[in-house]
Amino acid sequence: MVAFQQEDYITPQEYLQLEEKSDVKHEYIDGYAYAMAGASDAHVTVSGNLFTLLRSHVRGSSCRVFISDMKARIEKLNRYYYPDVMVTCDERDKENAVEKKFPCLIVEVLSDSTEAFDRGDKFADYQQLETLQEYVLINVKRQRVECFRRNNEGLWVLQSYTSEDNFFQLQSLNFQMEMSALYEDVLFA
Repeated sequence: MVAFQQEDYITPQEYLQLEEKSDVKHEYIDGYAYAMAGASDAHVTVSGNLFTLLRSHVRGSSCRVFISDMKARIEKLNRYYYPDVMVTCDERDKENAVEKKFPCLIVEVLSDSTEAFDRGDKFADYQQLETLQEYVLINVKRQRVECFRRNNEGLWVLQSYTSEDNFFQLQSLNFQMEMSALYEDVLFA
C-alpha cells in the first residue's frame, strides 16, 4: 500500500541498503522508494490463511512460499514489490536471501488504496516475470478470488471464484481448497 514517496532518485543498490535498515517497508519503482501503509485485519488474516495453506501444500517439494516481507524483483523494469503471498519453485531463487526473481505465483490481497494499482500497473509489471504462471487478486469485502493465468500463447486468462463455487484452484501449484478455509476468521463489513 503506497503511502509516501521519497524525493531523491536512488539506485537499486542504495534502495536495498536503505531497506535493510528501515523500520518501514518500501516498494521501489524507477529509482524512487514508496513507503507501505499498514493492512486491515481482514487483509492480514486472508494473507496468513493462504500462506499457511500453501506452505502445507508445498512442504517437501522444491517450492517455497513467502508472505509480505519478501521482495519480488522485476529486473527488466527496475522495480521491487512486496507481494502479499509469493511462491517460487525455481532453484535460482535460493541464491538470494532478500529478493525473488522467478516466482510462479503472486497473490495480492486487495484494499481500497491499492486495488487500482494491483489490477493495473502492478499487474502489467508482474507480467514481465517470465516464470510467473498465475497472478491472483483476493477481495476482502466479499468472497471473491480472481486468478489470472498465463496460457500457452502467453495470454492472461481470468477465472473467478466466489462463495457460490465453494472451492478455488491455483493451477500453478496443482492446489485446490475451500473458500471457507481461505476466509476463515474474516469478518465482512
